[in-house]
Amino acid sequence: NVLHFERGILYAIRELITTPGKNVKKYIAENRSRLVKPIIFIIITSLIYSVVSHFFHVNDKYVSYYESQHSTTGSIYLWIQDHYGYANIMIGLFLAFWAKLFFNKYGFNFFEIVILLCFILGITMLIYTIFALVEGVTHTGVMVQASIVAMVYSVWAIGQFFDPYKIPSCLKALAVYILGYLSFTVVVVIIGLSIDLILMKR
Repeated sequence: NVLHFERGILYAIRELITTPGKNVKKYIAENRSRLVKPIIFIIITSLIYSVVSHFFHVNDKYVSYYESQHSTTGSIYLWIQDHYGYANIMIGLFLAFWAKLFFNKYGFNFFEIVILLCFILGITMLIYTIFALVEGVTHTGVMVQASIVAMVYSVWAIGQFFDPYKIPSCLKALAVYILGYLSFTVVVVIIGLSIDLILMKR
């Protein structure tokens, strides 16, 4: 069932690419049997990206940079590089916080927004996977373009979920995306610097 075209992960990918907002709403409100579970989805897609990126050494330059920092923040980012599934779930929580703040009037609770973002982040992992394959085969750096495509998809999907017919919805979705990733980065840096300061005082 996980690989079935009428339900499971392949069905989920198809539906989340074409009409993410409509399908996640249906998943939340009516039918949870056709789309694969959101946590399973994001872990599987993150694993696929991890395998491809490691095989083609797509992130080697970032790994080398973080290793050269010799800091807790660098170590945290190295952990993220090795655990995209768990890291994406945490990022999803930050995005959900801002989405709840900006789209509060639509009546979705925090848990339902997390479900939405697990599906969206799962698709972005597949976007990164495709670009990683292109970079690995052609030896041309395309991960910046991957980030742009992933952002555009995420903003479109979030906006479509809450209100697909209004431009302000997409603008709010863009703010959610930027503030979500920015706040996640700030928290990681604060935690890393705090641990380093504590260790220095010992």
